[in-house]
Amino acid sequence: MTKRRIALVATIGVTAIAWAALAQQNQRQTQTGQTKIYNTAKAKLMAGKQVFGVTISSPDPNIYCAAANSGYDFTWIEMQHSPLTYGDVAKLIWACRGASAMPFVRVPDATESDIQKATDIGAIGIIVPTVDTVEKAQAAVKWAKYPPAGRRSQGAGQYGPLWGSDYRQTANDNMFVGIMIETPIGVENVEKIASVPGIDMIFAASTDLGNFSGTKQGDPLYESMVKKIHDVTLAHGIRLGGPQAWKDKPGFTFFQAPGEAALIRLGAQVNLGVTPAPAGQRENRPGVAPIEGTER
Repeated sequence: MTKRRIALVATIGVTAIAWAALAQQNQRQTQTGQTKIYNTAKAKLMAGKQVFGVTISSPDPNIYCAAANSGYDFTWIEMQHSPLTYGDVAKLIWACRGASAMPFVRVPDATESDIQKATDIGAIGIIVPTVDTVEKAQAAVKWAKYPPAGRRSQGAGQYGPLWGSDYRQTANDNMFVGIMIETPIGVENVEKIASVPGIDMIFAASTDLGNFSGTKQGDPLYESMVKKIHDVTLAHGIRLGGPQAWKDKPGFTFFQAPGEAALIRLGAQVNLGVTPAPAGQRENRPGVAPIEGTER
């Protein structure tokens, strides 16, 4: 046998041994339930700690990176109530791919197209608005998770360079799925909705609960809706979300923080020593969520 053949055989042998060792390692990890966790916001939340996400509506990467590296656990990239496109969001996530805040996206709806695009561009958390039915909650999980947990298609995207070459094997454990209860119908169905496997967080939407019911915080009907969401969510072992103004309410651990415009204004006021606007101009009472469009 020539030296070249001996070297080739040796190389093949070493490669085979390496692959066998890797397979055994993967098998051991599967058997022991180990997996690579890189979604630090989800891990922190599931450990029972509070997490906060800054709301992003601007397509400016500089603003995004400043917010994503300011100490928040995740970014709440707003695609329901902003003109952001998936192209815009892809650039934001890629521009600040080393940020400490995990990129979460509030998609417009629980469709295959919306969720597939968000996950393919690197979102590691999906938040679905206005979930009124079991079917919509099921769709949120279905399109966010690969088989067998869901029906997400495996296509091209920047998720690989962002999260690793083994993304297909680790994505389901790292993907965060949150849904929002925003209407009286959703509240009525919350018990069934909370029974859907794969839901990580249910968000009590402070503004739209009032908007769709014709009530406001403090009204008996409003408070009873929040209480029902609170009680059912926690009874099912699901994390409970709300606006940052509710961070001292018992049971709430997932919070939507103010948007970048509000933070810039508040930061400028602190820098200049300017007193914030009075409550008559904007809601500023502790524990009370403000009207949509101002700080949350």
